[in-house]
Amino acid sequence: MDRFEVSGGKKLSGSIVPQGAKNEALQILSAVLLTPEEVRIENIPDILDVNLLIELLSDIGVRVNRIDRHTAVFKADAINIDYLNSAAFRQKSGRLRGSVMLAGPLLARFKKAFIPKPGGDKIGRRRLDTHIIGFEKLGARFDYHPEDGFFHLDATQLKGCYMLLDEPSVTGTANIVMAAVMAKGTTTIYNAACEPYLQQLCKMLNRMGAKISGISSNLLIIEGVDYLGGTSHRMLPDMIEVGSFIGLAAMTQSRIEIKGAGIEHLGIIPEKFRQLGIRMEFQGDDIIIPSQEMYEIQSFLDGSVLTISDHPWPGFTPDLLSIVLVVATQARGSVLIHQKMFESRLFFVDKLIDMGAQIILCDPHRAAVIGLGREQKLRGITMSSPDIRAGVSLLIAALSAEGKSTIQNIEQIDRGYQYIDQRLIAIGADIKRI
Repeated sequence: MDRFEVSGGKKLSGSIVPQGAKNEALQILSAVLLTPEEVRIENIPDILDVNLLIELLSDIGVRVNRIDRHTAVFKADAINIDYLNSAAFRQKSGRLRGSVMLAGPLLARFKKAFIPKPGGDKIGRRRLDTHIIGFEKLGARFDYHPEDGFFHLDATQLKGCYMLLDEPSVTGTANIVMAAVMAKGTTTIYNAACEPYLQQLCKMLNRMGAKISGISSNLLIIEGVDYLGGTSHRMLPDMIEVGSFIGLAAMTQSRIEIKGAGIEHLGIIPEKFRQLGIRMEFQGDDIIIPSQEMYEIQSFLDGSVLTISDHPWPGFTPDLLSIVLVVATQARGSVLIHQKMFESRLFFVDKLIDMGAQIILCDPHRAAVIGLGREQKLRGITMSSPDIRAGVSLLIAALSAEGKSTIQNIEQIDRGYQYIDQRLIAIGADIKRI
C-alpha cells in the first residue's frame, strides 16, 4: 500500500490547473449508455474512481476510444445485459459508489438494472432510498437480494409522473433524470438537486435530444422522448480541487495561481474562504491567492462566533468542510464547523489534534476550531487517510507542518485527485510517494 512522505514548512509558488470535476464525471460517463451513437467527452479526470467506471462501461460492452488520458469517445451500441448479473460485475461495481449511476440509463434504455450495495468513502450512512423510490414512481419494480447485496430493478415501461424528493440528492436526482428522459409522458421532479454537475448533465442530455426544462432550479420538468443521439461534452473544472488549492495556499503562506478555475460555477465557495480571512484576486477565469503571513476569521455582525455548515446547492458543499476545518487551525480566531450531511466525516480531527491543532469535537457533526494564529505550528506525524476529502486535508496540514509527516492509505486520495503529488511537487512541495 502506497504512502506519502511529506516534509512540511515550505512556501509554494506557481500556477496549477484544476482537473475535470470528479462528481460530474460519474454522471456524464453513465449517460453514454442512453444512446447507441458516439459521445465524446473531454476534460475527464484521470483518477481511480473515474477509471474504474470507464472499465465497468467497457466490461458491459461500451466501446471506449481513449484519445488521451482526458478525452475519450464512447459508443454503447452492443451492451451485454447479461453481464450485469454476473459475479464479475458485482465484485467490480461494489468497489465504486458511482456505479449506482448506471441504473438510471440502463432502466431507460434496456428496462432492467442492478444496483450494488454502496462502496467508496467511509464517511457514514449514504442512502439509496431516493434513487429506488424515484425509480418506483416511474414504474420500476425492485427486489433486494441479500445474498449478493444487489437491488434488482425491472421496468417494462417507465411512465412520467410527479415526484417530491425526500432530499435534494445530487446522485439521486441525476439517476432519476436519466431514467425519466426516455419515459412515456412528463416527469416533474420537485426538490431536485441543482448543483453545477446536475446542470451540466441536463444540458448534455438536451443536446442529445432530451426535453428538460427548469435547469439550475429545484423544479425539473422532463418530457420523455423515444430516442437520444450522440453529442460532445466538456467537463467543468473540479470546484473541490479549486477550494483545496485556496486552502493550501493559505496554510503554506504561498502565492498560488489557479488557472481556469471556472469561477462562474463556484457559487458561494470563494466567499466562505474570505470569511476565514483569505484574500484572493480574480483575473479572467483565474484565481490568484497572494502569500499571507496571517489571516483572521470573521465573526457574525452581532459579534458571535462564525459557523460554517454544509447545505445543498447553492449552499456550501460538504466536500470542502474538511478543507475549511484544516485551514481554520492556523487562522486567528475561532469557528464552529457543522457537518450536517455525514456523521463520520469529522472523525479525522484526532490526527489534527495529534499535530497540535486546538479542536473540540463536540459530536459526530460539529467541531469547534480555535485558531492558533501561527503561534504554534502543526508538527509532522504518521497518519492514515480515511476518505478522499479528509485525505487531502491531512496532506495540506502536513505541507504546512514542521518536520516530516507520513500519510498512509493514499489510495483514498488517488480516488479523487489526479497526480496530486506530481502537481504539488511542480510548485515546490516536498512529497515522496513510497
